Amino acid sequence: MDVWLYLVAQGQFTVIKQPLGFIKALQWIFAIFAFSTCGSYSGMFKMSVECSNRSESDLGIEVEFEYPFRLHQVYFDAPTCKGGDKERLFLVGDYSSSAEFFVTIGVFSFLYSMAALAVYCFILEKYRENNKGPQIDFVVTAVFAFMWLVSSCAWAKGLSDVKTATDPERVITLIQACEERENKCREIHDPKVSGLNTSVAFGFINLILWIGNLWFVFKETGWKAALAGTYVPSQEKQPAPDSYAQEGYGQQDPYAGSQGGYQPDYGQQGGYNEDGGYNQGYDQQPTSYSNQM
Repeated sequence: MDVWLYLVAQGQFTVIKQPLGFIKALQWIFAIFAFSTCGSYSGMFKMSVECSNRSESDLGIEVEFEYPFRLHQVYFDAPTCKGGDKERLFLVGDYSSSAEFFVTIGVFSFLYSMAALAVYCFILEKYRENNKGPQIDFVVTAVFAFMWLVSSCAWAKGLSDVKTATDPERVITLIQACEERENKCREIHDPKVSGLNTSVAFGFINLILWIGNLWFVFKETGWKAALAGTYVPSQEKQPAPDSYAQEGYGQQDPYAGSQGGYQPDYGQQGGYNEDGGYNQGYDQQPTSYSNQM
């Protein structure tokens, strides 16, 4: 109990409210509905054979069948209306491959959805690290979406064949006594296949959910940003912003050469010359009074 409370305390269950986790929860639920409605099915139909000799008639022939629908192994005994022993007849068809494939995809979808929900709730940061988790999740989701398409279509076709093979009117044609006009054969009870019809509907609902979930997982992969040229890998440390450059400290100080006030040019040569004049050391020539005169 303490372990369960600890896990609940550490979980991030708000992800269930987001599309990524919410659709995964729906996938988990509808996967259960899909494989349970198909894998737990058992049906029965009933016929009657009324012979011209009433003592040989059988008015309650029951034929039971169930998942995985290996109908060629299902048999029943029917009267021959000729005074002999009853004949044993088998149904036609083996539709176990499509039914078992459908149930298998449902079971694995249930397991993967449950595992993905656990990852979302307890190690979401690890899942998003370097986007490896979302990329793997996207590939697996795409595979399951394709498998739901294949298995649902295959099971829909298989169910149609199962309905045909278990139609009492069709099964009556297998009984030799029903070929004679003096004998009367009719169906009493049709098999109820509403549960199987529901399983096909759940299969295509799962297909829609898994295809729809592709978009929300794709947004977590970072591939969209990579295609746009703005992808930044998650959990990768980015260089700190150059605050000094932003504030202008990297710019050249216009007063760098004049700090502390006026700086004299010590390269100038000054002093008195032999004529008693003062030479300032500038490049300009001294004024000549002789020229002015």
